[in-house]
Amino acid sequence: MKNWDSLDEHGVCTADKDCEDAYRVCQILDIPFHQVSYVKEYWNDVFSDFLNEYEKGRTPNPDIVCNKHIKFSCFFNYAVDNLGADAVATGHYARTSLEDEEVFQQKHIKRPEGLFRNRFEIRNGWFLYTLGQRAKIGGLREPWYVVEKDGARGDVLVAPRTDHPALYRDLLRTGRVHWVAEEPPAALVHDKMMECHFRFRHQMALVPCVLTLNQDGTVWVTAVKAVRALALGQFAVFYKGGECLGSGKILRLGPSAYTLQKGGSAPSMAVEGSGSGRGDSPGRGTTL
Repeated sequence: MKNWDSLDEHGVCTADKDCEDAYRVCQILDIPFHQVSYVKEYWNDVFSDFLNEYEKGRTPNPDIVCNKHIKFSCFFNYAVDNLGADAVATGHYARTSLEDEEVFQQKHIKRPEGLFRNRFEIRNGWFLYTLGQRAKIGGLREPWYVVEKDGARGDVLVAPRTDHPALYRDLLRTGRVHWVAEEPPAALVHDKMMECHFRFRHQMALVPCVLTLNQDGTVWVTAVKAVRALALGQFAVFYKGGECLGSGKILRLGPSAYTLQKGGSAPSMAVEGSGSGRGDSPGRGTTL
């Protein structure tokens, strides 16, 4: 499966070598080798979304979007409809309550594609920074980290120390959740709340939380303890008893621990530009 046109790249692309490796494996196993291109689909459904998310100041996860639109939709349908395959085996795995046959038989329902795209002036590359990232500011004795972004002004807010309270939050809201087995789980429908665990980065430790179901299929996620560097655009993935329940894109964040400590007011700005402020107040860095 080819998802990117290497002719558009100026750097190193291993797509051709990967293809050759797969071909040699097929020769050794004496099985047919098929190649299919989804360059156009990847650009329209994955990469364009990736760019739009960056423009909105979010931290996108193109792998999850690629799985949804390309691997488990285009590729799966090609294997079943054109090759007569019964199932598709990939390197992806998650423990679910579904039988293997049920997982393989899941179909992706296409939704109408939006034609509108937001445009605005991009200043100083503020959208390239993600929450929790170390900000490279010269002349400072200690590292500072990105704690907030102001898309309207194109500002990046930074704070000293990797454990600054402005980096920690215990509340988020997702978009409509994609549930694997039940939609949504019966316990969540009945009680409108459910205890489980979640993570938003690959292989990070699971975080105990409480889900609150909204009428539109979105959920509020309240973590038992504040977690570091939550970012808009990432995916919260939910687990219970080792089973992967589903996931939803993070679209809203609650106040940081720093804001709550200050009584709910907005963080003060201690530094203008890339100067070296002192104290624990987040600083505004418009020239990062």
